[in-house]
Amino acid sequence: MRFIKLSRAAVLVGASASALTGCGGNGARPSGTLPPAAFVASKEQPGEEYIIGPLDQLSIFVWRNPELSAKVTVRPDGRITTPLVSDMPAVGKSPAMLADDMKIALGTYIKDPIVSVIVETAQSTFSQQIRIVGATEKPASLPYRANMTLLDAMIAVGGLNQYAAGNRARLVRYNRDTGKQQTYNIKIGKLLKSGDPTANVRLEPGDVIIIPESMF
Repeated sequence: MRFIKLSRAAVLVGASASALTGCGGNGARPSGTLPPAAFVASKEQPGEEYIIGPLDQLSIFVWRNPELSAKVTVRPDGRITTPLVSDMPAVGKSPAMLADDMKIALGTYIKDPIVSVIVETAQSTFSQQIRIVGATEKPASLPYRANMTLLDAMIAVGGLNQYAAGNRARLVRYNRDTGKQQTYNIKIGKLLKSGDPTANVRLEPGDVIIIPESMF
């Protein structure tokens, strides 16, 4: 009789666990996997076009008009002021886009201006950063670099801490084409502890890596 009672209890516990698992699965956001990336890119490619952010330091060069050239810092409100051009919006533009807008603004005063915009010091907006939070040695926001991979990011933050559940980590990525956020499963434990090359994935500007702690 005692054996029967224990068996029944085990069945009830198993059923309860299944129910809880089912609820968790229904409430979870959709997730997927990312294709593996090489540890070293076979061919270096330029990164996505840089987007100017607040506090970036810019060099505005107007050919044959040095008096109109200037070095400026993008204000917190996202604008810049140069000789003859006041409160020009800069945040959210690439250097080439800002140069085109400066050409139009200066065209009122000089004929066919040739303008170049160079980012001297990049402060890196959130859309250009890789953010790593959770069970890592030093959570951080890292400036995105061309051809950056998960391995590069984990080296920069000192790897996982002793409580990390690296194989349950997630990568959250904003899809600019659809305007939606997608969550991917990533296996940081397999990458760092087992050296599995298939666990290394390519990162994109704005990615957020979330590393949970182990429950045991």
